[in-house]
Amino acid sequence: MIENKPEVLAPAGTMEKLKVAIDYGADAVYIGGDAYGLRSRAGNFSFEEMAEGATYAHAHHAKVYVAANIVAHEGNLEGAGAYFREVRDNGIDAVIVSDPSLIEIAITQAPGLAVHLSTQASATNWETLNFWKDEGLERIVLAREVGLAEIKEIRKHTDIQIEAFVHGAMCIGYSGRCVLSNHMGLRDANRGGCAQNCRWRYDLFEMPTLGEKQTTLGKNQDGEIEDFSMSAVDMSMIEHIPELIDAGVNSLKIEGRMKTVHYVSTVANVYHKAVADYCADPVNYQMDPELVDELWKVAQREMSTGFYFGTPTEDDELFGPRRQQPHYKFIGQVLSYDRDQQIVTVQQRNNFGIGDKIEFYGPNFTHYRQTVTDLTDEWHHDIQRAPHAMQTVHFHCPYPVHPGDFIRAKEVKANVKVTN
Repeated sequence: MIENKPEVLAPAGTMEKLKVAIDYGADAVYIGGDAYGLRSRAGNFSFEEMAEGATYAHAHHAKVYVAANIVAHEGNLEGAGAYFREVRDNGIDAVIVSDPSLIEIAITQAPGLAVHLSTQASATNWETLNFWKDEGLERIVLAREVGLAEIKEIRKHTDIQIEAFVHGAMCIGYSGRCVLSNHMGLRDANRGGCAQNCRWRYDLFEMPTLGEKQTTLGKNQDGEIEDFSMSAVDMSMIEHIPELIDAGVNSLKIEGRMKTVHYVSTVANVYHKAVADYCADPVNYQMDPELVDELWKVAQREMSTGFYFGTPTEDDELFGPRRQQPHYKFIGQVLSYDRDQQIVTVQQRNNFGIGDKIEFYGPNFTHYRQTVTDLTDEWHHDIQRAPHAMQTVHFHCPYPVHPGDFIRAKEVKANVKVTN
C-alpha cells in the first residue's frame, strides 16, 4: 500500500462543477477569480463564491486553489495585494501564479496564503524548482513539455511538491505562451483572452514566383482537399498512473475549466479510481481497460501521452479523418429516487425518451444500464420524449440510484464508425 497517495486535481469553472468534481473523487479543485486569471470566459468566482466553495471542499476533506496566472503588464498589479488577502481570508488553500511580481505580492502582502508556480512559468529542471522553493513557494506545476524521465531526475534533487498535467487539452504554444490570438484577433492569450486560433482550420498554399498559388495539402479518402490546423490532440495518462506516482508526482492535474459537468465528473471519477486502486495494491495493480472506455464517453479530441515519452509527432496533431470519436451524450441528473415505487426523478439536460438505452453513473465508479420503458413529465402525465432543457421527468428504474448520479445515452452518428 502507498500511504502518500497523490492528489487528483480537477477543474471547476462554476460552483456546480466544483461540487461535482469533489463528489466524484477529486481531492482538490482549481478555480478562477474575477481577476488575474487566464480563462476570462469561464464562470469565474466572486469572493463570496470562493468562500462557499472552500467551505464545501473542506467539509469533504478537499482543497481549493485559485488560478491567478496572467502575464502582468503595466497597470495589472494594482490592487493585487488586497485581492490575495481576500482570497486567503475566504478559505482558499493556495493561489497558482506565474508572474514573479504577483508571486512577490502574494508572499509579502498575503502571508499564510500558499503559492504554487503555474505551468505558464515553464519550470523544466530541478534547479528552477529549488529556486522557487527558496523564494517561499510550496508547489511547482511543471511545464507540459517535461518528460517522465526528467521528472524522475528532478525528484532526486528536490523535495518541493510537483504537480503535472495528466489529462485534457494541450496548448500548441510552449507552456501556453502564444501570441497567435494577439496577432489575429487582438485578444491576449496571456491575459485571459485566447481565441483558440490554433484550433481554426486553414488553407495552406505554396506561393510560386510566377503563376497561380498551389495548395500543398493532401486529399482525404473522398478525394477532397484536407484543410490544416495547428491543433494538438488531448493528453491522457490514465494508462501510466503507476509511472507518474513512482516518479514522485504529488498532484495529477486535469485540464478543463471550460468543460461540462459530464466531462468533469467522468474524468475525476476515472482518475480517482486508478489512483486509489494502484495505491491500495501497487504490486498487483493492472489498469482496468474500462477506464479508457469511460474516458471516451465524454466529448474530447483524440488522445496521446504528450511529451511524457518523447517529442510529439504528426500523429499527435489533429489532421485528417478522426481515428476515434466520442459516442455518448449527457442526458440528465438524478434528483431523487423512490425505492418503494422504483421511480427515479431526473432533471433533463438533453433530449431522450422511451426506447433509449441509458447509463447511470455515480461516484466511486458505479454504473447501471437500462432501457427507458416509460416516461412522465413533472405533473406525471405520460410523454414519449423529454425534449425541453432542464425539465423534470420520472420513469421506472429497478436499480437504486442516488441523487447526484448522472445519466448518459449512446449516440450513434451517421457516417461515423463507432468502436467500443
